Amino acid sequence: MNWQHLVSISQLEELIYKEEIFIIFKHSTRCPVSSMAKRNVEYDFSILPKEFPIYILDLIALRDISDFIASHWGVKHESPQLLVVKGKSCLYHASHQNIEIKEILSFIS
Repeated sequence: MNWQHLVSISQLEELIYKEEIFIIFKHSTRCPVSSMAKRNVEYDFSILPKEFPIYILDLIALRDISDFIASHWGVKHESPQLLVVKGKSCLYHASHQNIEIKEILSFIS
């Protein structure tokens, strides 16, 4: 699995501008639940289309980006959290034990 790192609000704004579907996984490096959710996503990553863009956000280091996500898409901050977004729309979001890659397939195809 090849995570792409989300590292700035300007990077996120560029992704929004493209109007393409992508995934954001918000991960707390200090949280065992988040680590378990990350492993589950990595395990099921192969069911996604090849080269599908999936970004990981380190919430400990970059909380300002998470705050931007919450305000931009109107999705309450949680950790761990997975969002499927396209431009100004959040198509799907789940958190904690509800994060399942198979649940997002209909939103990305």
